[in-house]
Amino acid sequence: MYISTNSRMRPCFGVQTQQLISRVFSHPGRWSAAQRRLSSTPGDEKPRPSMLRHLTSRIKATGPITVAEYMREALTNPVTGYYVTNDMLGPDGDFITSPEISQIFGELLGVWIVSEWIGAGRPERLQLVELGPGKGSLASDVLRVFSQLQSVVGGASLSLHLVEVSPVLSRLQAHKLTGTQSREADAEDEPVYRRGETAAGLPVSWYRRLEDVPTGFSIFLAHEFFDALPIHKFQRTQRGWREVMVDVDPEKTDQLRFVVAPSPTLASSTLVQADERRPHVEVCAEGGVLVQQLARRIEADGGAALIADYGHDGTKTDTFRGFKDHRLHDVLSSPGAADLTADVDFSFLRRVAGEGVACLGPVTQRTFLKNMGIDSRMQVLLRSCSDASTRQQLIDSYDVLTNAAKMGERFLFFGLLHRGRLATPPQPDGPKLEIRKKRPAPPPVAGFTELSFS
Repeated sequence: MYISTNSRMRPCFGVQTQQLISRVFSHPGRWSAAQRRLSSTPGDEKPRPSMLRHLTSRIKATGPITVAEYMREALTNPVTGYYVTNDMLGPDGDFITSPEISQIFGELLGVWIVSEWIGAGRPERLQLVELGPGKGSLASDVLRVFSQLQSVVGGASLSLHLVEVSPVLSRLQAHKLTGTQSREADAEDEPVYRRGETAAGLPVSWYRRLEDVPTGFSIFLAHEFFDALPIHKFQRTQRGWREVMVDVDPEKTDQLRFVVAPSPTLASSTLVQADERRPHVEVCAEGGVLVQQLARRIEADGGAALIADYGHDGTKTDTFRGFKDHRLHDVLSSPGAADLTADVDFSFLRRVAGEGVACLGPVTQRTFLKNMGIDSRMQVLLRSCSDASTRQQLIDSYDVLTNAAKMGERFLFFGLLHRGRLATPPQPDGPKLEIRKKRPAPPPVAGFTELSFS
């Protein structure tokens, strides 16, 4: 029987990072601005009865399922999953992301990557790994930065690795990044299911799982990736923590409802912290596993990870929601036809990352982009732009990215770094009576440190 529920550090950047940013944004002619439609009129509802039938049949046969199971089926079912069968990004999709709004976002992240590569000592090999790369816009903008900074990064062996489960999106990414220069693997179970190369000859590989990406010095990007991973939901009751489940509504058998498990589940017994004070908690166990994988790779091979997403630092409770046609959508209605998401709990990611890596943030997107110099670059662009329409588009996109009421404070940036990146360089040995100079500080981390141009 289930019970129904109604449910800053302030030091300035090193000179090298300032020079990187200046070089990338010193040519306004490279910038293009396109009119972005941030909302759309919802069309007729197109439910996917096959997904609903699948879920109701399963629940009637085996009992209520966890919210994590529901999300996994609705989003990534190989036949009718939302991410498997839809092109959901952009003005004509269900939501729009920062890289689709303005290329300045992706190019600033590209500068961050180059800065961290330099801070790590310019390793000979650099793997750029993006988790959930959307339409490939972010990767494309990042690669543009690398082409503009060829004299800086030209000595590195660079490769692009994309972790993507959606066949639809992987084809869009391939077209944007490689044109016709990609091909699918002969066998479906190949770890690398697509290979290609950009017009500049840079190799690009596609994987379904992070663990299939080769080891080596890597910088990982995850933009609006963790918020779509399955979550478990827990409710505090008089009898302790209980897991929120998804069940068939007994009065409307073609509809789903939330219920509370009458007794502890394995998840409620293991995933909720003993000192938790919130009345309702969402835990993304799959996200925790991925962060631990990233942490182990960074600790072993060097590199960094930058995670940007809707999120909080252990303060929010019920954030599970759906999006369709750029509008909020009932999470239990039309499964498989709408995006499902939950805010990322960065306090949980920090906790599970462990002591082997250094964690930075989270800081708001507004803070991160301003620390990266977005204000100075916008001034350069606006001074160089005479077309009134293009100027307005630049201003509008800047507002969406940085306005606290829009994306500016709803998105957070969180970093994982190799501990050696923040270590103070060793002081050279010398005679005991020698007056030694003060040890140099490690280079500050772009984005998480306030940028100051000299």
